Amino acid sequence: MAKNTLCLWYDHDAEAAAQFYAATFPQSGVTAVHRAPTDYPNGKAGDVLTVEFTVVGIPCIGLNGGPIFKHSEAFSFQIATDDQAETDRYWNAIVGNGGQESQCGWCKDKWGLSWQITPRVLTDAMAKGGETARRAFTAMMGMRKIDVAAIEAAVRG
Repeated sequence: MAKNTLCLWYDHDAEAAAQFYAATFPQSGVTAVHRAPTDYPNGKAGDVLTVEFTVVGIPCIGLNGGPIFKHSEAFSFQIATDDQAETDRYWNAIVGNGGQESQCGWCKDKWGLSWQITPRVLTDAMAKGGETARRAFTAMMGMRKIDVAAIEAAVRG
């Protein structure tokens, strides 16, 4: 296990979530599934207790801890994309698998985990500051999934 690992709490389906992330994002995979050695408050001996996985190279552990804690927008994965096709692919995978759209490139997967699908053209425009950043930011504020062409047009003025 890595020295620093994100622990993500799931009700009961950490393995399904990890498998979905592994199938959706590059540099992602499930590395271990650990089963409970005895009964515990939200499960039985032999149930999947934790799942070790990576999401775009980030080590994570999914904990099937029961329904006590829920994911919130206070934590999200931000996935940088190179073009509209990549943006669409990730957005559609998350939203199309029981997730939901939000604003400004944010969406949630069906387990409630938040994702920011963010084209590099947007982050590059924001880094330039000034009028370029203002135009890109204003364009983004009206979007759900980021429209790369619209951001590029805003950058050009």
